[in-house]
Amino acid sequence: MMNKIIHNKTNSIKIVVLLIVIGFTQIVIAQNAPKEEDYYRITKVPTPEGIKVEGGGVLSLPDGSIAVCTRRGDVWIIENPTMGNGTSSKFIKFASGLHEPLGLAYRDGALYTAQRGELTKLVDTDGDRIADVYQTIYAWPLSTHYHEYSFGPILAPDNAFFVTANVAFGNEEWWRGESRVPWRGWTMKIYEDGRMEPWATGMRSPAGYGLIDGELFYTDNQGDWVGSGGLWHLPKGVVTAHPAGLKWSGHKDSPIKLTEAEFYNKIDKRQIKKNGRYVKPENIIDEKDPDFVYEAKESFPEMQLPAVVLPHGILGISNSEVKVDETEGKFGPFSGQILVGDMGQSKIMRVVLEKVKGEYQGVAFDFRSGFQSGVMRMDFDQSGNLFVGETNRGWGSAGTTNSGLEYLTWTGRVPFEMKTVKSMPDGFEIEFTKPVDKSSAEDLDSYKGKSYIYKYHAAYGSPQANLETINLKGVNVSDDGYKVRIVTDNLRPFYVHEITLSGVKEKESGQLTLHPTFYYTLNNIAEGDKLELSQLSTKRSSRIKKKVVKKTRVSKTTVAKKKKTVLTDAQVQPLLTNNTCVACHHKEKRLVGPSFKLIAKRNYTDEEIVKLIYNPQPKNWPEYATPMAPMPQVPKAEALKIAAWINSLK
Repeated sequence: MMNKIIHNKTNSIKIVVLLIVIGFTQIVIAQNAPKEEDYYRITKVPTPEGIKVEGGGVLSLPDGSIAVCTRRGDVWIIENPTMGNGTSSKFIKFASGLHEPLGLAYRDGALYTAQRGELTKLVDTDGDRIADVYQTIYAWPLSTHYHEYSFGPILAPDNAFFVTANVAFGNEEWWRGESRVPWRGWTMKIYEDGRMEPWATGMRSPAGYGLIDGELFYTDNQGDWVGSGGLWHLPKGVVTAHPAGLKWSGHKDSPIKLTEAEFYNKIDKRQIKKNGRYVKPENIIDEKDPDFVYEAKESFPEMQLPAVVLPHGILGISNSEVKVDETEGKFGPFSGQILVGDMGQSKIMRVVLEKVKGEYQGVAFDFRSGFQSGVMRMDFDQSGNLFVGETNRGWGSAGTTNSGLEYLTWTGRVPFEMKTVKSMPDGFEIEFTKPVDKSSAEDLDSYKGKSYIYKYHAAYGSPQANLETINLKGVNVSDDGYKVRIVTDNLRPFYVHEITLSGVKEKESGQLTLHPTFYYTLNNIAEGDKLELSQLSTKRSSRIKKKVVKKTRVSKTTVAKKKKTVLTDAQVQPLLTNNTCVACHHKEKRLVGPSFKLIAKRNYTDEEIVKLIYNPQPKNWPEYATPMAPMPQVPKAEALKIAAWINSLK
């Protein structure tokens, strides 16, 4: 008997030790899981006391210093910005007294910046690093509305300058973007001699801009007529999204002939009065025949589709700077690709473009988050460091500060990532930075996806509309493991195709990709040969695993208890992320919207929170400037789980 007790005790000890080892192993694996900072390190540039660097513009200068213009109206020259040799950076005030400059360009020893109402040239004539000349190159009208930001300039290949201009908003219709004075909602091309050429319209809040292969591109922010932010190609004479600028299409210099009357004759302005007051347009849930931009293009050929949609709340909420990686490998394995900043989520995305049937389209990925404030402007120095100017004034952002200057450095390690994705006639071809494990990549259960589109309407933003699951027919893995071709039978032109690689592993380490989801905007389906079924793997691991479901009698009490189970913070996080709640809300602190804890204090029922997810009431939160967009695409079951979790925070 005693031997049996000792034997049982020994077995118990072995089991406990085994559990401890397993637990320790899981902790080690979790700790060793790849993180963004393993590959790209953020370094803060300390600023002297009293200096607020709200980075409206960031520019690397030929002598290795960095120029930064701030929203407070100053331009600083920062010597030794990376604090080389252990010495501090030196801040020199180059210019001051400007009106919210939001960009910088350099040519022939002079700096150029777009103030609210003019393009200004700043010149240091005596070499003391202080501007002696403030020269107006071209001035444009202002109505004094707070939202009339001007962004730029971008130096064009012919040495002219591009400047983009925000719309204002109505007095009575405070939600409706309008062009009160000429060229608001436009891009202007300005020459050194003071000439201005209206270039294109359709801009709402065009905070980002950049040249890609010598062609102009810009980013816009979600709002009325802009269902989601994105990246647009901007050749002369196009109309992108917002119709306010059409007010000036009759101007003698306008390259656009489409009029407001023609536009609104085709597309409903949603301008309705009730009881003598205008009614704010809202998303129509279960709308039978919504408008989409590609349909507008059928009537108005000058309409320009976004080259890449950056799904709202996932790849940012207020897209900003466009910057091409031209460091030739100094910044890592994504040389030649495009980086796009975001102010609200304080992060940077990665974009790759291709031309299909003469039009730009392409893929977007998450890249690097965790900046201390909203990412507004970026530029590479000669060593391949990416300097980031940050601000969140007038808009909430993730992060710990209201402004700042940081730089991003490649650590030399190559992450396991999707390097790029290309359109194929029957799906997509994914190229990786490292070879994949063939067994995991050939398993169709390693992939899941959906396609969707955003509405084109006067309401603020848009939910994901016309959602459809992407049906995978099979996959083909290249012999070297660097490429995977996925084949589907339901590609949809003009739709975003979102695919998550939930099970594809790296061949050597067995790790998943650092960022497992790609978002491809498919304006045109590529031509070429389709793969035969015999060339594809169609295996699914789920078919191999036979699950035995036992029938058990469950009491009504047990069912009721299960229904009332509240998710933990860790369990609810995927739901908050997938449904883009974390884009604007944090558990404890204010972001763009109120914290979840603050919402819990309102004592809504779970069902009332779900209704507010589907049909937000901005009047309930007047202290928050940015209204929440309706989210009818959130599944009811998931919305109820989120609501129950929020209410558990009381």
